[in-house]
Amino acid sequence: MSEAVPVLEVSGLIKHFPVTRGLIRRKTIGMVRAVEGVSFDIARGETLALVGESGCGKSTTGRLILRLMDPTAGSVRFKGSEIATLDKQSLRQLRRHMQIIFQDPYASLNPRMTVGEILIEPMAVHGLHTEAERAERARELLAVVGLLPEHARRYPHQFSGGQRQRIGIARALAVNPDLIVCDEPVSALDVSIQAQIVNLLQNLQKRFGLSYLFIAHDLAVVKHISDRVAVMYLGKLVEIATKRDLYDRPLHPYTQALLSAIPRPDPRVRKTRMLLAGDVPSPFAPPPGCRFHTRCPFAQDRCRQEEPLLRGAGNGPNRGHRVACHFYETIPAPTIAAADGPAAGKFAERLAAFEAAKQARTLM
Repeated sequence: MSEAVPVLEVSGLIKHFPVTRGLIRRKTIGMVRAVEGVSFDIARGETLALVGESGCGKSTTGRLILRLMDPTAGSVRFKGSEIATLDKQSLRQLRRHMQIIFQDPYASLNPRMTVGEILIEPMAVHGLHTEAERAERARELLAVVGLLPEHARRYPHQFSGGQRQRIGIARALAVNPDLIVCDEPVSALDVSIQAQIVNLLQNLQKRFGLSYLFIAHDLAVVKHISDRVAVMYLGKLVEIATKRDLYDRPLHPYTQALLSAIPRPDPRVRKTRMLLAGDVPSPFAPPPGCRFHTRCPFAQDRCRQEEPLLRGAGNGPNRGHRVACHFYETIPAPTIAAADGPAAGKFAERLAAFEAAKQARTLM
């Protein structure tokens, strides 16, 4: 495989869930549009973080990529080969190269199996190694993730949450995958344990050349592990960029609001929160035009009528920065200022200036 070919290419991915009514004669009355036209790629050894509020379609996207559920439309290519239409036998062979780390370390492990049996099972399913080699491989995997070989004889209930997540990581590594979908792997863990798991994932990536799709809603965690970040809202990508470009220069109002919610440990830094009005609309009946316009403080008439495309917004080294916003060029940047220094202006003042400029354009 050429190094120029991404490990994963997702193009126009769509997933609609039918909503039915009736007890005897089931009638479809609509569709829940969980994922709508999502496109991105992941290079070998790269971590792409997929972030957004709960219910925006992040986990559904991860499961569609692994074919844990079938897409309504779109293309998913792994190492240049289309997988969205594979039969069961071909899909089983592919599963060795694409694994998942689940969000809940308590529910994702079989309580009736020992840790050794849990790690041996995927190797047995794919016919890897002899029985003795599988047992030895299981002990090696435990050492790789920071556990002891004797832990192979214990059951999942005998471990803490962080240790169980390490077991889940070891299970994903058992078949030597190329891509791992990390479905919020640290959201159920304490903060100190989160740091350990993130460091472990980074070390394993360097050691084995893994590619990650890291699904999360905590942008503070994402900042430490990602190479690029894709921001999702109500089933659609609204912004995608390198980590540095997105955190230093967020362009979409939704991205700005998410970043403004990150706690800052430095008390000398004063930050203006960008609070969003209202609730996330239902994916059963998404609003017309831009899906974010019902909560966006910068929305205009065009936003309510015309859906924005995900388009390039950067030049030079930032040319990969894309954003789905009609007016990202005129939206004021967020304010972060030192408490003992001159403020760069409050959000309310910037919003008033934006409204004045918009009014002036309307009168012209």
